[in-house]
Amino acid sequence: MIYGGFEIQSFEAGRGLWHARIQRADQEPVVIDGMAFPTLEVGFAWSDPEAAIADAKAHIDRFGPRFTASPARPAESPT
Repeated sequence: MIYGGFEIQSFEAGRGLWHARIQRADQEPVVIDGMAFPTLEVGFAWSDPEAAIADAKAHIDRFGPRFTASPARPAESPT
């Protein structure tokens, strides 16, 4: 499912333990505090996939602008 420019996929991490994976819809990395991640797994062990997706949506609503910032560039060493 696409939500707010992110693709959300629920997955079962163990029997009856649902989590969600967030990936930017434009395939760019998710960026947190300057660190780039291809995907981000969020949430707790929810009892069903819908709860995991709802939690992922809440993360996107809260942190979405931070997830789309550019990754930090490494500092150049003086020559």
